[in-house]
Amino acid sequence: MSSRKKKLRIVVVDDSEFSRQTTVEVLNEAGFDVVGSFGSAEETLSFIKVAEADLYLLDVVMPEMSGIELAKEVSGLMSENRIIMMSSLNTESIVIESISNGAIDFLPKPFEKDDLIRAVGKVAVDLEKD
Repeated sequence: MSSRKKKLRIVVVDDSEFSRQTTVEVLNEAGFDVVGSFGSAEETLSFIKVAEADLYLLDVVMPEMSGIELAKEVSGLMSENRIIMMSSLNTESIVIESISNGAIDFLPKPFEKDDLIRAVGKVAVDLEKD
């Protein structure tokens, strides 16, 4: 009998196309499954209505709806909060606000590939335990 690992399904949300594509490439190269890549909160909320993901990587600063506001929305729709916030605005107040609104981790931009892989890897390990 073979043991089957749960595959972590990831959504990347960043209004910067370059940042979004780079993040997706790093995750794909590391063997993670990126199931969605969006430039706005609106696109992300539409995705959530029709598909599932295990982890959301959200940029804090986005037009129309901030990543923190989106984190609140996503948290309300998920049974488990698996959100990692990302931002070049890495002041203590932004980090605290992110965590208090559903994020389990915060990655300051620009981040190293290894930091991203490590943060996502922790979530993958937790998912396998469930």
